[in-house]
Amino acid sequence: MSGGRPATRVRRAAALPLYVAEPPSAYRVVPPLVADCNMLGALLFQEAERDEAEARIAGRELNAPTLLDYELANVALKKARQGGAALAADGLARYAALPLRLHGIDVAAVFALAGRYALSAYDAAYLWLAAELKAPLATFDRRLGVAAQRHLSTLE
Repeated sequence: MSGGRPATRVRRAAALPLYVAEPPSAYRVVPPLVADCNMLGALLFQEAERDEAEARIAGRELNAPTLLDYELANVALKKARQGGAALAADGLARYAALPLRLHGIDVAAVFALAGRYALSAYDAAYLWLAAELKAPLATFDRRLGVAAQRHLSTLE
């Protein structure tokens, strides 16, 4: 040794193996979509827009405010009263089997959105939920669609 520190050996640790685990496909992230009553009504009650509604919801996680239950029950009631009892029953059965997440709403925020965009509180509930989830809103209702385009484009 020549007057300095003793030489030390640097031990390199063996590289650790990388483990990657993936969940089954049922647990992969699915993009959310808020669908309103007339969108789902077209699908469930065999209306003219059914194919377009079906294509739009494919591969999406469906979301709606809890009021959807009452709105679709009302649509079924109207169909039944117009002589479509079988159509109403079939639509309600299909609704019961539909994978859908229902959400409570913030009543004050829905009230504010309804006033801001001249919507019904029902329609504003769908808009509020889409904003809350930062998810697209699908509707065949022109007024709600225009309000959704304006409102959702302002979110960060």
